[in-house]
Amino acid sequence: MDQVRAMKIFVRIYERNSFTAAAEDLDIPRATLTHVMNQFEQWLGTRLLERSTRRVRPTLDGEAYYHRCVNLLAELEEAELAFRQSQPKGRLRVDLHGTLARFFVIPALPAFIQRYPGIELSFSETDRFVDLIQEGVDCVVRAGMLRDSSLIGRHLANLPQVTCASPAYIKTYGEPQNLADLINHKAINYVSPTSGKPFPFEFEANGAMQEVTIPTAISVFGAEIYTASAIAGIGLIQVPKYRIARELQQGILHELLPGNPPPPMPVSVLYPHNRHLSPRVRVFVDWLKEIFTR
Repeated sequence: MDQVRAMKIFVRIYERNSFTAAAEDLDIPRATLTHVMNQFEQWLGTRLLERSTRRVRPTLDGEAYYHRCVNLLAELEEAELAFRQSQPKGRLRVDLHGTLARFFVIPALPAFIQRYPGIELSFSETDRFVDLIQEGVDCVVRAGMLRDSSLIGRHLANLPQVTCASPAYIKTYGEPQNLADLINHKAINYVSPTSGKPFPFEFEANGAMQEVTIPTAISVFGAEIYTASAIAGIGLIQVPKYRIARELQQGILHELLPGNPPPPMPVSVLYPHNRHLSPRVRVFVDWLKEIFTR
């Protein structure tokens, strides 16, 4: 009985709630995976998983054993790296915020791949909440305030934001000179994919942040639509400056109220609090910190 291999298989089945998904993740035939689990439970003398035609769920013993397995496997990996002086290896699943991936992560990725050739990267792109354990994701990179207490977040950067509009919009509505002028303007509201509510417009004023209600032109879901709506002259937006640097430079968009900037947008990488941080995740998180602080 290869106990370490069996533990890895059990952990993946537990996290995916599926023999089929676990087999695909581990690139093992489903029949082989089932055979290993049957032997492993017989060897342990207890049933770890309850199987049904619709789902797989852990028994009480399986629940307790899972948490021990996660920590033991991470410690074994660390010990192997320390004594064999080898680099982290294996699959690393990361979910990325789309524009952060496009502007920061992907352009720098060749250097990470060269530094850690043994890590097999698997990326997905969403802006929604991701259940890391259920979906088999090791960590996520997100912009905005952290609200999920079940995850550990490491701060990566604060990205400057700007309020802006197109020249066509300014020609129609004029350029606001102060926050009081905004009552006569139109806002493009960006709706949170998590809460379903629009993000407020915020401005720095007298050393504090002030939320200002601006009449709504339209509400949108999605970063590309948000920027495109401003370029079309529909209304004002607040957006990280990196995302529209080219448009500002070319005069396609114009920064408004530079003396009252929006608060900077925090960027963080998150991973489950109940997981011992594996060497693969640790080196990736450290690398993210490098690229966002350049």
